[in-house]
Amino acid sequence: MTSDAASSSVPLVPADIPDTEHDPSRDHPRDQQVRLKSEGGKLLLMLPPAGEPADENPATALNWTDIWQQIRQRLNAGERFWQPDTAVYLHARDRLLDGRQLQAIADALSEAQLRLKRVYTSRRQTAVAAATAGYSVEQQSQVAQLNQAPTEATQALAEPLYLQTTLRSGGDIHHNGTVIILGDLNPGSSIVADGDILIWGRLRGIAHAGAKGNARCLIMALQMEPTQIRIADFVARAPETPPAQYFPEVAYVTAQGNIRIARAIDFYRSQLASRG
Repeated sequence: MTSDAASSSVPLVPADIPDTEHDPSRDHPRDQQVRLKSEGGKLLLMLPPAGEPADENPATALNWTDIWQQIRQRLNAGERFWQPDTAVYLHARDRLLDGRQLQAIADALSEAQLRLKRVYTSRRQTAVAAATAGYSVEQQSQVAQLNQAPTEATQALAEPLYLQTTLRSGGDIHHNGTVIILGDLNPGSSIVADGDILIWGRLRGIAHAGAKGNARCLIMALQMEPTQIRIADFVARAPETPPAQYFPEVAYVTAQGNIRIARAIDFYRSQLASRG
């Protein structure tokens, strides 16, 4: 699983990179400005929140063209305070970005010798677009803010995140709900979900369901070959000797506090029998 920490050699810079030319973002309030900053050894590209359309002031509301112009201004203005190939963490907040817009941001970062690494978003569509493009993703609650401690308001599960993709080595998904993937989870990739994890394909990476402590969550896959599986605080690995034949399987925590992997049909039969 790829670490999110950027190189320790990246120097710390002021909260906002200075510019030498007119910055169009200054025509907007500070909370409507794109910000590029270093924090804890990471380079963050922070987009302003979109907000509710009914609450927006047409004089200050930013559309995609405004956002794009501000990003280019931040990257091209003044001296570059980063080293080549520095990883960038995009905080999109509640802004809706599609695949083309994410690619445009990635291309602009590449021109500045930066590399888009991870996308933080509260929009499910943006999370899907980013994961499909191969970026690591963390879908956050819309009420969550950068560096804000979790509160009870952020504990409710989000809507399920559906992805039609194969998660390749180095990719990882964080979601505060259930994650459903139509594709494979390759070795070197990972999913961390507060809810269940369903893989409609081969699970060969790391899967962590019930990440906030719900031991009743499940991990399901058509072919279970995990590097590691976790449910709440319980951890297990796949057997060293692979089975002769694969079946759809379910991983769950038993009453004794162990993770067990069972054939899906047997698991659901036992569930129906226990209810009878």
